[in-house]
Amino acid sequence: VDELPVPQHILISNITCDSFKISWDMDSRGQDRITHYFIDLNKKEDKSSNKFKHMDVPTKLVARVVPLPMTVRGHWFLSPRTEYTVAVQTATKQHDGEYAVSAWSEIVEFCTADYSTIQLRQLLQKAEAIAGRMLPFTVFYRNQQKEYFQPNRSCCRMLPSVKDNSGSHGSPISGKLEGIFFSCNTEFNTGQPPKDSPYGPYRFQIQADLLFNQNTNIYFGDFYCMYTSYHYVIVVLAPNGSKGDIFCKGKLPALDRFNNSFLSCIEEEDGSLSFRHAQDVILEVIYTESVELSLGMVSQISGHQLMSLSTLNAKKDPSCKICNISVGR
Repeated sequence: VDELPVPQHILISNITCDSFKISWDMDSRGQDRITHYFIDLNKKEDKSSNKFKHMDVPTKLVARVVPLPMTVRGHWFLSPRTEYTVAVQTATKQHDGEYAVSAWSEIVEFCTADYSTIQLRQLLQKAEAIAGRMLPFTVFYRNQQKEYFQPNRSCCRMLPSVKDNSGSHGSPISGKLEGIFFSCNTEFNTGQPPKDSPYGPYRFQIQADLLFNQNTNIYFGDFYCMYTSYHYVIVVLAPNGSKGDIFCKGKLPALDRFNNSFLSCIEEEDGSLSFRHAQDVILEVIYTESVELSLGMVSQISGHQLMSLSTLNAKKDPSCKICNISVGR
């Protein structure tokens, strides 16, 4: 309809993992006739590949006229860390119930944000509910192929690398936080690390107090599963004031190192430290600094390399009611 102004200069602001604000400019001519806004929102990667959507019938969000900027919110159509395209029409509802509409605005692109600490605390509460009782342990361990631990590696130490994209799609540590993955879970009947591993037949073990002590901050990073009954909790260990610690502050919920549901460090009367891990979840521990190989020992495990249990770039089960919250995936 010629009399309806076309939105121009679309501006997207205040972007979160499941909402954004949108505003635009438009000619004053015909504004008094506008009753609704139509917003065409599409995932960028899906727009050309959706074979079941007629190209001339875009998926629209219909909103009554409100002052701009207008908030668009909804976890059922917005996912975290996802690229979208958006365009806007103005419309007037006619007496017969049909809409007269303007031409579409230009198309703009934006990307939703990671989970904030609000969503991560919701995940944290869900993880705490199933963590189970705490069991003692004494070492952190890391499995790899034999070549990884060869003495001629750079400076004879393990170096941090960027975390992969496993776990929750909105996790702020995926693809950003640098660290070294360790495990600490023990077998219930022996109290020792398991004989098998998904990651390699050689294992580096280090006394727990060398990585986790009074100078280490601990953060909750993620909670997820991979279409199995096993659930994984990621915690981050960062020496106080380190680069990793600075990254985590404000992005991840901090945990009490002496009293939390997943990984605790307790100072005994004699000044020594004892350690506990949650029994009913598999802990993935990210240590944010390099680790000298000379601080631990490397040996070959007696079990098997169970590749099927690897979480490398594993995708979270979006249908699990235990580890999902009502915000994207």
